[in-house]
Amino acid sequence: MARRRPSKHTRPPRPLLSGGYQRREARRGATFIVRDVPAHRSTKTYVCPGCRHDIPPGTAHIVAWPESAPYGADLGLEARRHWHKHCWGLA
Repeated sequence: MARRRPSKHTRPPRPLLSGGYQRREARRGATFIVRDVPAHRSTKTYVCPGCRHDIPPGTAHIVAWPESAPYGADLGLEARRHWHKHCWGLA
């Protein structure tokens, strides 16, 4: 009988900086991990924290989160924010 992989819900979470094309950028006195989201990978609506307008599905944008989470190491995922590319450049 073949062995089954454990459920993804019982495995420990992967680190935020695992795989993908991402970079570190300094903004407002902190270091952020930044990842580009191409239009074809954007499937949900987000609200940009820079301008408070929607980022509709199918729109290329940026995802950024602090390198060291402000409330503890486990909360990096909750600190992710989706930005318009232009708004991130102004931040």
